[in-house]
Amino acid sequence: MKAAVVTVGDELLAGDTVDTNATWLCTELTERGVTVERVTTLPDRVADIARVVNEYHAEYDAVIVTGGLGPTHDDVTMDAVAAAFGRELEPHEEAATWLETNGGYSAADLVKGTTDLPAGARMLPNEAGVAPGAVVGSVYVLPGVPDEMKTMFGRIADEFAGETNHVRFVHTSEPESSLIERFEALQSEFDVRVGSYPGDHVRVKLAATDESTVEAAVAWLEERVEPHEE
Repeated sequence: MKAAVVTVGDELLAGDTVDTNATWLCTELTERGVTVERVTTLPDRVADIARVVNEYHAEYDAVIVTGGLGPTHDDVTMDAVAAAFGRELEPHEEAATWLETNGGYSAADLVKGTTDLPAGARMLPNEAGVAPGAVVGSVYVLPGVPDEMKTMFGRIADEFAGETNHVRFVHTSEPESSLIERFEALQSEFDVRVGSYPGDHVRVKLAATDESTVEAAVAWLEERVEPHEE
């Protein structure tokens, strides 16, 4: 399964809010064997969100959109997703009923538009907040508030699955540029994916679908690099 993550909010682009949702979602999806191929941050603008959702929906098995849910002036994500699918935004009876039954909100308590979803959407209850999420085709629309997003994702987590990856890290004090030939030899010997991440030392990430292959590759590399001492 290949997926894209879209986070929505002017505050993310301005640097007013740190986008922790994208990192958290990528970690959760990767652990389930899903390959995340795009992470995109967009402003609170219907045309931009609709265009990207339309494009990614055609290209990936799943698209997760977070942020911009609710009835306020800058919560335009549901409008945009509806536009991407050529649907109308309309009151969702199940969402209103769920909020009344589980949240204690009557229709009179809610701001107009709170339970409006794209026509034909599957409603995702917001157990940690108010504004519901939705599933339209293979597009999942979640809140931007981290606690609400994580709780809602928990309800749909089983819908994301792929081939399990086994990951191990090798830490070395050698410069990244000096490791290239050894990486090439490693990949000619083992069917593993290699990533290297420099910082105060180099972290080498080895990943494969077969656990024994990863373990053998780790042992091979550890014998051939200078270890990083903590």
